[in-house]
Amino acid sequence: MVKGMCCDWAISIRRACGALNFDRSTHHYTSRRADQAGLERRIREICEIRVRYGYRRVHVLLEREGWGTNIKRTYRIYRDLGLQLRNKTPKRGVKAKLREDRHMAVGPNDV
Repeated sequence: MVKGMCCDWAISIRRACGALNFDRSTHHYTSRRADQAGLERRIREICEIRVRYGYRRVHVLLEREGWGTNIKRTYRIYRDLGLQLRNKTPKRGVKAKLREDRHMAVGPNDV
């Protein structure tokens, strides 16, 4: 948008950013994030082999292989790839309808 204004109206970046209430530092910003396609591919390979491994265990295996990533990055990629493990639901006891009826107490300490 800023570049378009500069080209169309032949004004400086400073004036274009001022007109749009846009910081010049934001206009000149370039991301320095490294490409993570190889890491994503390796995490997916590990999870295909070891289905029950969570992100912590995957991170340990990546460290052993020499990837040297932060655990927060491993978790973010793991989550973005949709590899979250399902939460185990606790096993419930027998339903009240299936239990035997309680006997009536005839006297004290008779239950």
